[in-house]
Amino acid sequence: MSTSAAPAHEPVGRHEFWRRTLRMWDLGFGVMVVLSAAAIGLDTMPAPRKVVAVALLGVLAVAYAALGHTGAVRGDARRADAYLAVLTAVGTAQVVLGGIGTVLLFLAYSQIWFFARTRPTGIAWCTALTFGVAAASAWRTGADAGVAAQIAGQFGIALLFAVTLGLWITHVAEQSEERAYLLDELRETQDALAASHHAAGVVAERERLAAEIHDTLAQGFTSVVMLAQAAAAELERGHADRAADRLAHIEDVARDNLAEARALVGAFAPPGLGDGTLADALGRLAQRFGAETGVRVDVVDDAPDGVPGREAQVVLLRAAQESLANVRRHAGASHVTLRLVRTGDEVVLEVVDDGRGLPPDATEGAGVRGMRARADAAGGRLEVTGTPGDGTRVRVRVPVGGAPDPDGTGVVRGPGGAGHGGDAGPATGAPRGTEER
Repeated sequence: MSTSAAPAHEPVGRHEFWRRTLRMWDLGFGVMVVLSAAAIGLDTMPAPRKVVAVALLGVLAVAYAALGHTGAVRGDARRADAYLAVLTAVGTAQVVLGGIGTVLLFLAYSQIWFFARTRPTGIAWCTALTFGVAAASAWRTGADAGVAAQIAGQFGIALLFAVTLGLWITHVAEQSEERAYLLDELRETQDALAASHHAAGVVAERERLAAEIHDTLAQGFTSVVMLAQAAAAELERGHADRAADRLAHIEDVARDNLAEARALVGAFAPPGLGDGTLADALGRLAQRFGAETGVRVDVVDDAPDGVPGREAQVVLLRAAQESLANVRRHAGASHVTLRLVRTGDEVVLEVVDDGRGLPPDATEGAGVRGMRARADAAGGRLEVTGTPGDGTRVRVRVPVGGAPDPDGTGVVRGPGGAGHGGDAGPATGAPRGTEER
């Protein structure tokens, strides 16, 4: 059927329509030619005329293969027009010969609307074919003016029917092509979106794992390095018993890191929360930190009812780990207090140290940004305050129960589904010239 697309897109749309439906038309053409040849063989016309009629069918078949089919496959409109010219001539000649020539009109009209590039082109070819067949019929029968007028009326009705049916079928076919085109575009868009979402998910998962590794394994390995250096120093001084204590701490930290690694692989919540409350996990964290650094860490539990919600517990535990890591690196503190408070519909964790404090022009580093992202993802907020020489206060507030846990893992995801990785920025004070905040 002819296409109604804009002229700039007609050849592409016509070619695509030909390509989609050509096999069906090939089959229909072959069946029609075979039936026509069989009917000619059974006709009562003289034998010489039968030979000519069958030969014309052969010409039509060759023209279809060389011009019509090839033009449709290649999208060559000139070949298609050439085939329609042969079709019109053969149809007219078959009527001149008599017999079943008019039967070919069913094939001819349908093929005109298949190969015509536009509606006007289809109407023009239908008119040309009808005029030729009508003239041939009048000439063969030797009709007078009255009979010729009758023949013209009959073929005029046939032309009107062919044009009306052709235009309607063309409209239906064009709508089908347009829907097919839109469906193809929709599939391509869906595939592109799926690929984009997959890529975004991969990036988000990498960021989440980076944040988890930063908050757990990286800090544990830092402790191992510092303890190993301290053990080596004790051995140089000849203090084997103190070195043994350091080695025992190294073993404890390594075991904790191993548990964290297994938890990450299994996508579980931090192992520190696996047995006991958040306050218990903070107590173990404080004890280990004090043993490693010599800094006194007190844990004050003012949330007697505990902290409901695994996500809120993870946020607060990770914030405590990050804050203590920054105390180790930057604060130069001798005393740290971890205070857990439940007030109304939220839980607050405060980490207060007596270290160097924050300089006025301190910038926020990746560690603080990671804590802030975790707090935001849980529906809470982070506050970091401090003055030079007067310590630093980190306050993390999260709603009771935390934000919904989408995957049931207890893992808090920052913007885009992940927290932030990278080196820990100091949540506690440090003089200017050290790592940025």
